Amino acid sequence: MTMAISLADVLTMFQKEADPERAEQMAAYMRNRFAFFGINKPERKALTAQLLKDSRKISVSALLELVQQLYSQPQRECHYLAIDLLERNHRRLTYEVFQLLYPLIDQNAWWDSVDALRKPMSLWVKEHREYLDEVMDVLLSAPSFWQRRVAITLQLQWKEDTDTHWLARAILENREDQEFFIQKAIGWALRDYSKTNPEWVRAFLQQHELSRLAVREGSKYV
Repeated sequence: MTMAISLADVLTMFQKEADPERAEQMAAYMRNRFAFFGINKPERKALTAQLLKDSRKISVSALLELVQQLYSQPQRECHYLAIDLLERNHRRLTYEVFQLLYPLIDQNAWWDSVDALRKPMSLWVKEHREYLDEVMDVLLSAPSFWQRRVAITLQLQWKEDTDTHWLARAILENREDQEFFIQKAIGWALRDYSKTNPEWVRAFLQQHELSRLAVREGSKYV
């Protein structure tokens, strides 16, 4: 018998732990872009631990349906749970399913969800390097700066496995974009890789003209 996880059960669980005062504070921190139940991250992780464990027993199609249902809710905790479900189940995704994640980047997009969704995408691509070129091509050609931010930061914490061709290309194709979240991503990617290969990052910074923000962030450890 196939296990089922319903949206109604998730909402009931969150509603029981809702804290209106904290919800107001959390919404204010996110510039009132989203509603919140008022459940902080440690509490949410504890609350959803069994659900995430059980999610590995449902079909991938049911998982994707639940993810989309959660993304369609107004409360931010639902979006976070959807991303947690994808991370927990990333090894179950085929490339065809992985491609369905691209539009999710832009759904309810803000830095917190975009950077969180990057993690399961990054984990998947690192384990399926044969698709790296195609994934980077798709993300870098997107009109959405959020998708291009994911391209720039996709290889965070890959360390020695970092493909410097794609790191450099992602940065250079976006260095003239004045969007703050793009420039911040460039600096973040360089800073992260400098922990593994400071010589490469130092040379890259010397060879290419980047924004002050990108240079300041990227040169922190070099």
